[in-house]
Amino acid sequence: MGGLGVDEAALVAALGRWRRQPERRGQFRRGFPGFFSASGGASAGIERCEDEYLRHLEDEFARFRDAAVLWALHPWERDARWAHHALHGAAHPRGVLVEVACTRAADDLLGARRAYQALHHRSLEEDVAYQVKDATAGLLGWLQLLVGLVTAYRYEGARVSEELAAEEAKALAAAVKAAPATASAARLVQNEQVVRILATRSKPQFRATFKIYEELHGKPLEEDFAGEPCLQEAVRCLDSPPKYFAEEIGRAFREDADKHAKAALTRAVVSRADADMEEIKDAYAKQHGAKLADAVAKNTNGHYKNALLAMIGK
Repeated sequence: MGGLGVDEAALVAALGRWRRQPERRGQFRRGFPGFFSASGGASAGIERCEDEYLRHLEDEFARFRDAAVLWALHPWERDARWAHHALHGAAHPRGVLVEVACTRAADDLLGARRAYQALHHRSLEEDVAYQVKDATAGLLGWLQLLVGLVTAYRYEGARVSEELAAEEAKALAAAVKAAPATASAARLVQNEQVVRILATRSKPQFRATFKIYEELHGKPLEEDFAGEPCLQEAVRCLDSPPKYFAEEIGRAFREDADKHAKAALTRAVVSRADADMEEIKDAYAKQHGAKLADAVAKNTNGHYKNALLAMIGK
C-alpha cells in the first residue's frame, strides 16, 4: 500500500484464507495499529479504522469496489458505518437499517450499537429517534418501527411457544383486517401490536407465528403487508436471512438494477461470508436455478469478481 499499489492476487488469496479462519482478520487489524486504533474503539470492544486511513484504503482498493476494505473491518464497525450511511447518506436506502437490525444476532446488533456510539459520539437509537421527531406523517410510522428494531435484544434460544404463536398470528390478522383499504400500510406500520411482535420476539418464535398465519389465511404475512416495504423487509429478514440475502443478490444481477441494488451484492457477501453463506448459496440455487458462484463470475469482473468468489467459496 502507501500509494505504491496493491498486490491484488495476494489480497484475494488472503480473503479466501480469512473466510476459513475469521480470527485472522482480528490479527490483521492488530498488526496495523496505524490504520486500526484499539483506543478509538475500546468502548465498543473493536479495533476501529481511523477515518483518514479508511479513505486511503478505499483509494488503494478502488478496483475491489470497497469489498476488501469492508471485509477487513470489525463486523460491528462495518454495521455501524452502514447504519450511519443509511441515516445520513444522500438518498441512501434506509432499508439497510432493517437488514442490520433483523438479520444480526442479538449480541452483534448490540455490538454494532456500541461501535456506532464510539464512531459517532451518539447512539444509533438517538439518531433514529431524532429523525422521528422531524418525520412527515408518511414516514413517522416506519421510523417508529425502526426505533423498536434497532433497540431490540432478542432471545437467541430455540424455545418456541406454539400457544403464543397462535395468539399473535390472530393479533396480526386482526391488525390487517382493521386496516382500511386506503393507506392501509401506513396504519399497519403504526399498529402497536404489529410493532411489538416484529421488534421483540425471537426469530424462531416469529417463524412459528408466520407459519400459523399462513396456515390460517392461505398466504404469507408478507403479502398482507403489501405497500409497506419496511414491514415486508422486516418480515423477510426475520423469517429467513439466507433466503432474504439470496433474493437481494438476485436483484443486484438484474439489468435494471440501480446502484443501491448493486451495493447489496457486496454487502451480502461481505457480511455473511463467515455466517450463513452456505445456506445463502442453497437458497440462491433454489430461487434462480444456478450456482451463486457461477452467477457472480458471469455478472462481475476483474479483481472484484475474484474477491467475491474468494469470500463465497466454491
